Amino acid sequence: MKRYLVTMVLLTAGLAGATAFFSWPAGLDPVASSPSQPTGEALLARGEYLTNAADCAACHTAPGGRPFAGGRAFQLPFGTIYAPNITPDRETGLGAWSDAEFVRAVRRGVGRHGEDLYPAFPYTSYSLISDDDALAIRAYLASLATIRSPATENTLIFPFNQRYLMRGWKLLFLSSRRFEFDTSRSEGWNRGAYLARALAHCGECHTPRNLFFATKSGSEFAGAIVDGWKAYNITSDRTAGIGGWSEEALASYLSTGQADGHGGASGSMAEAVDLSLRHLTPPDMAALVGYLRSIPPRPAMLSGAVESNPPASAASSPWAPPDGEPESQGARIFAGSCASCHGWDGNGQQVASAALRGARTVNDPAGTNLVRVIMEGTKVGSPVGDIAMPGFAGSLSDTEIAAISNYVIGHFGGKTGSVTAADVKSAR
Repeated sequence: MKRYLVTMVLLTAGLAGATAFFSWPAGLDPVASSPSQPTGEALLARGEYLTNAADCAACHTAPGGRPFAGGRAFQLPFGTIYAPNITPDRETGLGAWSDAEFVRAVRRGVGRHGEDLYPAFPYTSYSLISDDDALAIRAYLASLATIRSPATENTLIFPFNQRYLMRGWKLLFLSSRRFEFDTSRSEGWNRGAYLARALAHCGECHTPRNLFFATKSGSEFAGAIVDGWKAYNITSDRTAGIGGWSEEALASYLSTGQADGHGGASGSMAEAVDLSLRHLTPPDMAALVGYLRSIPPRPAMLSGAVESNPPASAASSPWAPPDGEPESQGARIFAGSCASCHGWDGNGQQVASAALRGARTVNDPAGTNLVRVIMEGTKVGSPVGDIAMPGFAGSLSDTEIAAISNYVIGHFGGKTGSVTAADVKSAR
């Protein structure tokens, strides 16, 4: 972290000088809908669909808060940023914004009064969005119930609290180009690319960041660590990525948060499925899957090969571990707190999403995501209601969470877990 902060200080010092020579264009470009843009209720329906696809609610809704009212905290190495209210309230939301101001914010990261926005707002991806889609989202947000919710003040350390320094960052890392249709590819592939790279902004989580906190060029979708969670490689690499997944499995995972032989989603991925991806139409889901499977393979250091049915779980029945398995603290905790849902064979007892077999989470010796799931639980929405696992942060000690994590990694991943009580304490 110290190296990161030193680098950022040097960068901002350089950018401060750069802003003396460059004037970031904060002016407003005219925007207008095309003749094909629907109107009335059809426009609002389209805007709602696109707002879901862009996963706006995830960032602009605080835990336990009202949708789109803002207040969610984003903790960065140099402070905390809070998402703003995007309901139509004129004083604390978007009610007084013009269409042009909204589109400028979405695609160029500039607020209503010309202030530079931080790239926790993924405008580097949204810069690819078309005028029609941006305006449809704007129309839908303007139709929401008005909620008065003043913005929470960001708490960034100097010099990161100097917004004007973002102008130099944008000169380096923000493109002004819209999404370009690749005529050598099918319409479905292009739609999938637009969904993945623009609206759903998959790369914002699944692409590693450089020392300037921008996504690494040439490493798109290779995997990254975000807020303490591993967002795994989603390129076509067969070992580290999704190259070994079938189209059906990938579509199931993205639309339900679970796929047979690959486990279930958790953390921010479960949230993305719940609030965004499961609302995609079947044609859009097929397009997204087709594009993801076409991404050239890129190796990743975040995960190795997945063992889908290691000896311990293969020899287990749903209700009992294999005969002769050594007794351990982790096994005892699993028996008392976990086996009734997950099963000793890892196939899930109550719901399919409880299956552990083939999940990267249980195949990671470091247990990065596993520890977080055990502590925090997880939830994915479905047409029949939420499917949830409770968190055990309050009922299990650091030592106990480490013990059960290492047991699960060994039993269901066939690997030697390296989770320590100190790791759990740090994750808390």
